[in-house]
Amino acid sequence: MNKYIERLYNGLVKENPTFVLMLGMCPTLAVTTSATNGVGMGLSTTVVLVLSNMLISMLRKIIPDSVRMPAFIVVVASFVTIVQFLLEGFVPSLYASLGLYIPLIVVNCIILGRAESYASKNPVVLSIMDGFGMGLGFTVGLTAIGMVRELIGAGQIFGYQLLPLADEAAGKAGYVPVTIFILAPGAFLVLAGLTALQNKAKNAAKRKGKQVKESGGCGSGCGSCSGCGNDGKVFPTGNEE
Repeated sequence: MNKYIERLYNGLVKENPTFVLMLGMCPTLAVTTSATNGVGMGLSTTVVLVLSNMLISMLRKIIPDSVRMPAFIVVVASFVTIVQFLLEGFVPSLYASLGLYIPLIVVNCIILGRAESYASKNPVVLSIMDGFGMGLGFTVGLTAIGMVRELIGAGQIFGYQLLPLADEAAGKAGYVPVTIFILAPGAFLVLAGLTALQNKAKNAAKRKGKQVKESGGCGSGCGSCSGCGNDGKVFPTGNEE
């Protein structure tokens, strides 16, 4: 696999920050009351991840080890401030919804973790791809949780009413929202459910790959096999006495 594509795959699937590494749980559980919030928080974090990984990788040979972490925090905080001002100026409704969790991106373990474990040790382009992959995985995780919570808790996705709501006063039948899913406990339930589904899919893929590997190639029963073109002949291996 191409090393740049591998960085994307790593963030999206292999080391997904939300469903595999379980990092950044504060915003994951707090702001995913809707899919829009999930996308906004995820993309904001992605921008900070990409830019901070890029700059830290560029300065990795200049920053002294003794002040490594403070320097990383200064870099991340600078980009978070820029993103915060942009959201406040151009998307004020989203900025109000995300609130305190935008400045808290500074101490998000995903960003500091990638800066320390990858960007500070690898070239610029690979660090950018790593930040983009991790940010994209985080965005997908938050959006998926937000969509499930919003659908079950309000019958909506991205603010569009998909399930007509019941109206008891008018005697109209319809969907009755399960409001616990847009409250704090709902975040834990949805995260646990989606993580279980992800693990199940991953294990199923591993079992399928193992079965294909075991069934591929020639086994020891060449004498009864006519599929390899040897017409059932058994050839010496060179280990016979």
